[in-house]
Amino acid sequence: MSRIGKLPIAIPQGVTVTKEKNTVKVKGPKGELTQVIDRDIEVSVEDNQIVLNRPTDQKRHKALHGLYRALIYNMIEGVKEGYKKELELVGVGYKASAQQNILELSLGYSHAIFLAVPQEVKVTTEQAKGKNPTVILESFDKQLIGQVAAKIKSLRPVEPYKGKGIRFVGERIRRKAGKAASK
Repeated sequence: MSRIGKLPIAIPQGVTVTKEKNTVKVKGPKGELTQVIDRDIEVSVEDNQIVLNRPTDQKRHKALHGLYRALIYNMIEGVKEGYKKELELVGVGYKASAQQNILELSLGYSHAIFLAVPQEVKVTTEQAKGKNPTVILESFDKQLIGQVAAKIKSLRPVEPYKGKGIRFVGERIRRKAGKAASK
């Protein structure tokens, strides 16, 4: 059996899980999420636990077993606690500001970049003197918050020579030696 897939998922207080055919719905204090499950994977909800089973030991079934267990666990964790990602803008003159769900970024281009963030993601910005501007994303949907963070990072990827660009707070960047180091 899959080491991850065979673990049961505990349903915490305040979270309800319902299963209809091949769809799992999770509702909690932060929001509601749904996930369509492959028809080969069997999901059973019993006495505050979710258990997933697979029909055979085929490689495909093993992969789906662990995948759907992880997705359901992330949904439960999201509607209960939520997820948070912090991005920092490293570079001279880089700025960020947010109004409602519109993120305005100045990233060294000749124009400002306006990014519409989905309603499920709450975006805030911080700019303290002497520190890099920070964009904070909060949501109950782990997939969506990861996708939004990846989109923001793609607007100005970190370059390896000076380390300028958008990165996660605490992310380590492998730096390259410049032209002077080759002599």
